[in-house]
Amino acid sequence: MPRKRISLQAYLALNRDRATSTPLARNRGARPPGRLLWVHADSLPRQRALISICQRIRQQRPDLAVLTTGPDPTTEPGMISDALPQENVSDITAFLEHWTPDLGLWTSHALRPALLHMAAERGCRLTLIDADDRDWTTPAMRWMPDLAPVTLSLFDTILATDEPAERRLRRMGLAAENIVTAGPLTEAAVPLDCSLRLHEELAALLVGRPVWLAARAHPDEVGVILRTHGRASRLAHRLLLVLVPGSAAENSSILAQVGAAGFRVCHWDAGEMPDENTQIVLTSGPEELGLWYRLSPLAYMGGSLVSGHQGHDPLEAAALGSAILYGPAVGRHLASYSRLAEAGAARIVNDVDSLTAAVSQLIAPDRAAAMAHAGWDIISAGAAMTDRVVDLVTDRLDRLEAR
Repeated sequence: MPRKRISLQAYLALNRDRATSTPLARNRGARPPGRLLWVHADSLPRQRALISICQRIRQQRPDLAVLTTGPDPTTEPGMISDALPQENVSDITAFLEHWTPDLGLWTSHALRPALLHMAAERGCRLTLIDADDRDWTTPAMRWMPDLAPVTLSLFDTILATDEPAERRLRRMGLAAENIVTAGPLTEAAVPLDCSLRLHEELAALLVGRPVWLAARAHPDEVGVILRTHGRASRLAHRLLLVLVPGSAAENSSILAQVGAAGFRVCHWDAGEMPDENTQIVLTSGPEELGLWYRLSPLAYMGGSLVSGHQGHDPLEAAALGSAILYGPAVGRHLASYSRLAEAGAARIVNDVDSLTAAVSQLIAPDRAAAMAHAGWDIISAGAAMTDRVVDLVTDRLDRLEAR
């Protein structure tokens, strides 16, 4: 047996009876029927990127169940979460016997030799994503040989971020045919759908009018949004605001504030259509955001001016051609906002004055278009990587079912 494999067997023997330092996750839900894809991420940005990939896969394979292990439990339809088992044989056996994953996607430089070895031994096809030029770590004792090379050899395919990462992997003795330079893993949005007929009708109706959108607005920031619209309308008299609450439950509070402000309002969900005198289109919830992003060159991402909130995903706006404004409360999606802001696709605002200035400047078609184009470049970069992983997973599922 090669020395690398001997070191792995020694590591497994040492971890066979080691007690867990934290309790194994109990009360696991039932395993869904059919094929199961297990995805693991070591950070929230990577986890969201993996979830967006899984959403794309499930569009093609709605019968596929997805198990996520990572920093945050998911509530996405068709996806379930569990804690990563401790690195000992008994906990790993319980995890794998319960879930029996068919395929695995791993995005972490913190390797788990026992878990990955036992998963591969049970027939789980493993793919490593976002392998960059950083050091690889394992929980092995310091006196043991480096287990990273033998653990990395358990992956059927390794997607490296760039050529330096690929060269590093090859120097570790990994087969060149298993390594693909695919770029970094970034979150990619699944574009929200809308009615093509309705989009064409409204686009013709609103031609020539500057439009901005407050998407998933929170009641506590609606006052700022309305004051901004009033001020910006003095400079652009035909300016139209589309105001979309974050949920139907928040609609009554927002409706009262809009009514008290004295604007001429089109109540969209009551069947009304905007006319030349309409100043605000008010919806009752976010169900048709795909339509409003397509119609609005400029979108303020709601909830981000409200302290204690985490904001909303800006990629859904960037994917449909909107320039983006956002407040400071976007902790949950900070990485995506930062990427868009660095590219010139998004701008931060802090209050009614800065929001008014941004809206007044960016309703100019050329300014909004330049930001939207920068956002599209970000979306396209993530989409290429997503396409590669989607193709790889669906191909492997096809091969499994052809047996």
